[in-house]
Amino acid sequence: MIGSRNVSKNRTGSRVRRLAGAALVLPLTAAALATGGAGTSAASPGNGPTAVVSLGDSYISGEAGRWKGNSLTNGGSRNGTDRAWVSGSSYDPAKVYGATAGGCHRSDSAEVRSAGPIADVAVNLACSGAVSDNVFRASNGGVAFKGEAPQADQLAGVAASHDVKVIVLSIGGNDLGFADIIEECAYDFVLWGSYCHDDQQEGVDAKMDAVMAKVGKSVDEIRAVMRGAGYADSSYRVVLQSYPSPIPRGAENRYPQSDWSRLNSGGCPFWNRDSDWARDALVPQIADRLGAVAAAKGVQFLDLRDMMQGREVCAKASRQVTSTTAASARTSEWARWIDSSETQGLIQESMHPNHFGQLAVGRCLALAAARPATSRDSCKNTAGADQGGMYLTPAP
Repeated sequence: MIGSRNVSKNRTGSRVRRLAGAALVLPLTAAALATGGAGTSAASPGNGPTAVVSLGDSYISGEAGRWKGNSLTNGGSRNGTDRAWVSGSSYDPAKVYGATAGGCHRSDSAEVRSAGPIADVAVNLACSGAVSDNVFRASNGGVAFKGEAPQADQLAGVAASHDVKVIVLSIGGNDLGFADIIEECAYDFVLWGSYCHDDQQEGVDAKMDAVMAKVGKSVDEIRAVMRGAGYADSSYRVVLQSYPSPIPRGAENRYPQSDWSRLNSGGCPFWNRDSDWARDALVPQIADRLGAVAAAKGVQFLDLRDMMQGREVCAKASRQVTSTTAASARTSEWARWIDSSETQGLIQESMHPNHFGQLAVGRCLALAAARPATSRDSCKNTAGADQGGMYLTPAP
């Protein structure tokens, strides 16, 4: 733990690099279609088992699905928060992430699996760390990732063996450098006593147009694959979604910024002004631009900017899990903290929707799937409720 600000730059810098550098690494392969038991017989549009497919990065692959809230207890089940606990001091992340435990982190509570019966089969092709180039077909500039073919090429196999009804896409965050933003903002809190939002905003603005062009190309690649498999555009829907904020506004943080409690206790080492920027400027900016891409491409948009309001890491309206406060979707945080003790889980899980958050996003997808295929909806939570309290309003 860091007890005072008179800590060496090298020691603290190393910690922040470990804790924050991979904090937002944005996580079944086509061969694994194990999400719902792929059939081997040929199918076609309108025939065979129906499927919902997720493509993109860690915010939809299921990164951090291992965790049911956050706890300062580092042994055993971490007060019931660690779903990978086996017994004693033994942990098996494969219990949650399956065969992708060390890579794509496709959890058993990932969005398409938590959405319920919107299709016969849920196929998760998204991968932690993916950028837009990992979605494109190889024949059109796509790049393999973590030993897997580009996601659009994997989608072609699913489209041939299933009747695909919904394709949900989360992409662009890694292209914008979310991990770098988190790292720099944490550095500025722990080391420099300065703010990050001004420099980071400049960097985001410089990248935004090119990133959104790649998001648009990702949609085009999906359309091309599906048309090649014989699907009419009207026979399935594409849902492009935005990102929630994992941290609250400064005034909604239960820890003061004047001491080390945000790092050591809360796992949210950010200044108020940087928190306000992330929550009320960066996340809405990205959502607005993704919404514009969805409108231009004629696909559905699911706005998640407010999805974790009051459920973020360190939010006053939520609580950490303790020996006397059980893990609960009604009271616990819905995002994974930055683990300042360096003793729980993997760094890449930080700042992602946890198990409770993924159940909530799954409910959002289920609600969106019942809406018109070109609708624009914002998903929000009901204070004090679990995922059953999620509801849709018109997107801004």
